[in-house]
Amino acid sequence: MQQVEQRDLSPVMTANEVHASSKLPRAIAYSTVAVVLIALLLNVVGQAVLKVGMTQIGPLRISVDSLPGIVLQIVTSPYIIGGLFMYALAMFFWLITLSRLDLSVAYPSLSLTQVLVLAIAWLVLREEISPLRLGGVLVICLGMLLVARS
Repeated sequence: MQQVEQRDLSPVMTANEVHASSKLPRAIAYSTVAVVLIALLLNVVGQAVLKVGMTQIGPLRISVDSLPGIVLQIVTSPYIIGGLFMYALAMFFWLITLSRLDLSVAYPSLSLTQVLVLAIAWLVLREEISPLRLGGVLVICLGMLLVARS
């Protein structure tokens, strides 16, 4: 008997197959952009809420004797619990992002968190932002734009 070569005769191509067969760059779906933004916003807000919780607890001095008390303060703080929950949700949406995008495309979007954290730190947490720190964040944004255009 003659061996018949089996091929996938499905008329539908995956997005990766379409991208691989074309010379044009693949556009990112709006739903994927939304998932990335949700992940980034949850990450930033979660970090800000964690900061509020840790500010309420105050500076930590860790020793063998103080460790149980510190752990108790942390695990009973509503702000820290809420911040960790937001951070966990951010990770969930980030995993969805990674399932849809190449890491080299997805990861540079994390630099947007620098801008968002700076804004929240200044506007909400009332932190003082030096011109040098602001310039550093702008350089990061410029780098992100260069990566996005490549």
